[in-house]
Amino acid sequence: MTIIDDAVSEPREGLRERKRRQTRERIAEAGMRLFLERGFEETTLDAIAEQADIARRTFFHYFNTKESILNSLQDTTEASLRASIARADPGRAPFDVVCEAMLEMVSGFGTEEARAIDRLLRSSEALLARKQANYQTQELMIFAALTKKWAAPDLAPKLRLVALACVGALRLASDAWSSSDGTRPLQDHLVDVFTTLRGDITR
Repeated sequence: MTIIDDAVSEPREGLRERKRRQTRERIAEAGMRLFLERGFEETTLDAIAEQADIARRTFFHYFNTKESILNSLQDTTEASLRASIARADPGRAPFDVVCEAMLEMVSGFGTEEARAIDRLLRSSEALLARKQANYQTQELMIFAALTKKWAAPDLAPKLRLVALACVGALRLASDAWSSSDGTRPLQDHLVDVFTTLRGDITR
């Protein structure tokens, strides 16, 4: 999984940086594969290192803990949201911009792998608490991206409300998607919630 930067122009990636990124991605993919196969608690750092074909000590050059691998998954989705908001036309309504960015982000979440990851994150109280905490982090990130796009101070309360409402919509859609065991794409659930939310706001 490659993180998307919202910078307008990116510096050319050097050989050392590319190798480091590729190694980090290989470790993260190995960790996630083992988490899904064995469970999070049952997966050891030794097993991740062996699967990624690295020494155990090398792991700590890229991740502090195995929990950090889960954080890298969130980093990828957050980068996607930031990039979409950064690309948006500032003449559009912020609510519509975030809706579109979220729908783009979840468009690939109908796969079996995505459902397996969702089940993993709901498999223990600790992981579920992490998942819920991630929503708050996501809300703050979206708010920061919106205030960067629309910098007028008097818009801040409205932009905070947009971030709060959209993340709340994502939570509702995610819960409905999980409850139905992915029989409908997450994107469809999110469209339903956004449609209801937009109707309530404009009523």
